[in-house]
Amino acid sequence: MTHKKKWLLFAPAGLLVVGFGSCLIQWAAKMKDDEAPTAQWVGAGTLALGVFNAGLSLLGRGIMENALYEIREKGPSAVTVDSIAPAMFVE
Repeated sequence: MTHKKKWLLFAPAGLLVVGFGSCLIQWAAKMKDDEAPTAQWVGAGTLALGVFNAGLSLLGRGIMENALYEIREKGPSAVTVDSIAPAMFVE
């Protein structure tokens, strides 16, 4: 599988899983507010954080695959700090 295909697979999948994980976090918080048994909302919250972190990992993998794709297509000079986050370094 090429870096481009991996990038186009991992980045959207990561965004979907992050969104699902954040919904699960809200669900676990609601369980706590509704005074569910401690073991129940702690278990749900642990699962929710695991899903959320898995989404961040997938998203990070997608970003890495994008960088590798750009390096392969345009050479090592294609990936610079300015190309990753140009607005962060404007004075």
